[in-house]
Amino acid sequence: MTQQRKAVALISGGLDSLLAAKVMLEQGIHVEGINFYTGFCVEGHTHAIRKKDKAKPKRNNALWSAERLGIKLHIIDIVEEYKDVLINPKHGYGANMNPCLDCKVFMVKKALQWAEENDFDFIITGEVVGQRPMSQRAETMPIVANESGAEDRLLRPLCAQNLPLTLPEREGWVDRDKLYDFSGRGRKPQMALAAEFGFEDYASPAGGCCFLTDESYSKKLVDLWESRGNREYEMDDIMLLKVGRHIRPNERMKLIVSREEGENNFMNGYKKIYTHLFASSHPGPLALLDGDPTEEDLQLAAQIVARYGKGRTADEVTVEAHTIDGEVQELKVAPLNPHEILESWMV
Repeated sequence: MTQQRKAVALISGGLDSLLAAKVMLEQGIHVEGINFYTGFCVEGHTHAIRKKDKAKPKRNNALWSAERLGIKLHIIDIVEEYKDVLINPKHGYGANMNPCLDCKVFMVKKALQWAEENDFDFIITGEVVGQRPMSQRAETMPIVANESGAEDRLLRPLCAQNLPLTLPEREGWVDRDKLYDFSGRGRKPQMALAAEFGFEDYASPAGGCCFLTDESYSKKLVDLWESRGNREYEMDDIMLLKVGRHIRPNERMKLIVSREEGENNFMNGYKKIYTHLFASSHPGPLALLDGDPTEEDLQLAAQIVARYGKGRTADEVTVEAHTIDGEVQELKVAPLNPHEILESWMV
């Protein structure tokens, strides 16, 4: 009997990885998925927190993809290991703080390690030549295979016909003629293939799932590092960069001011590790204060909090400031008025 070959598929939750795994399943390959958790994925965080996003699916798209494919998915936490990829990328960053090429090398290397430990034959990804400006160019795709150690055990089913033969093709484990020659940034071929396979309601084909590709998020991350004088971060930092208005009036403090009830509720969980402020005389936002403020800074923080609440037009607003030690200070302030000043302080 012919031995059934086994492939581990990098499943991001996007359309391309869904299709790549399906193409292999159609050829009789045993496929299991692997999803690496870095902490920077968009889905499942802001969509679940903000009321304005309540219509968006509250789902893990990698799990959804695995369910549609009927395969087992292994979710692996790489938060700590990933720090070195983000802080010291050999190949640098993309347009923002996205170390895409180093990230892909790292994940394929981890997948190779998993494949060897679990007796799998090769690795598949949903990469397409020319689709991503940093990690999916003709000249950079070999870097992923070489530096990860995967070499010709890395198969990209959606664009394999544009690339040299891989081990699974040479050995006849997969039929190269049934692979594809997709290229470029357009997604119409993938969407057509999805329709052919009967896939609907998949994640937005062109939407990246990583916050590090987002300009606004990247600026907040750089600001965080600069304010601390180092590039360390923890999961709480990652999460809080995703919510609220980030306002830095000076080098001593930053305020994170919630924008709606959903963010208010989420930020409540951080009140024990940050000084927090809220208006007690008028409805308004919760604000977390990061830093070492002076008394004058605390007054200014209270004015900013008052500015974003229902008392923004009042002559005076009472704001409570609660320290992590449990001390409470009641501040009576006039809401900060000049909008252009606030805009200049926005991170």
